[in-house]
Amino acid sequence: MKKYIAEAIGTAALVFFGCGSVTFAGMGDLLGSATPFAGLGVIAIAMAFGLTVTAMAYGIGPVSGCHVNPAVSAGVWAAGRLSTADLGGYIVSQCVGAIIGAGVLYLVLSGHQGGWDLAKGGLGQNGWSEYSTASAFIAEFVGTFLFLVVILGATSEKGSTVVAGVAIGVALLVIHINLIRVTGTSVNPARSLGPAIFVGGKALAQLWLFIVAPIAGALAAGALFRAKILEP
Repeated sequence: MKKYIAEAIGTAALVFFGCGSVTFAGMGDLLGSATPFAGLGVIAIAMAFGLTVTAMAYGIGPVSGCHVNPAVSAGVWAAGRLSTADLGGYIVSQCVGAIIGAGVLYLVLSGHQGGWDLAKGGLGQNGWSEYSTASAFIAEFVGTFLFLVVILGATSEKGSTVVAGVAIGVALLVIHINLIRVTGTSVNPARSLGPAIFVGGKALAQLWLFIVAPIAGALAAGALFRAKILEP
């Protein structure tokens, strides 16, 4: 249970701090909500997600490996580094943690004395409108694939170093900078699930893509490592 509790806590932290940076920055759901500081906002949000993963990698990494992402667990499983039994436990724990993180964020935001509208402000949910469904799918697939290449390479027996967590966090930061304006950047089904549960509507209707595309990209990367194509 230690691994599952760690994964739930880590994923809750990722959603609370990452999605919180979206809402507290006043950027709405990132889909057409421009501000005079939109460029700075993107960097700040990307750093919130990337640095949270880096911090949690050292906080819970020794216990669970700090996947905090069903796609990461699926990719690690596909690479042959995680048992099928643990895969299910990890995914359930991550989804529960994401819902808890989104719930805590909701409670904090709802206490704003000036009022806060969930429908208008959102919870940092993922979605797409300015790009086609195909573009959104490709972006999430490729983003997750490359994220897993970094993770699996940095944590392999011959590639593992004490700065693996930094490399993984930086990779997530760069992915966010590149994809935020396309989908809000998910590359993590749990991160998308948590806010969507509370926001509903379009966020729930588009949730399927943020489950299918990241997991497909992660499985593709994991298969390359399992086949020793990307192993040293």
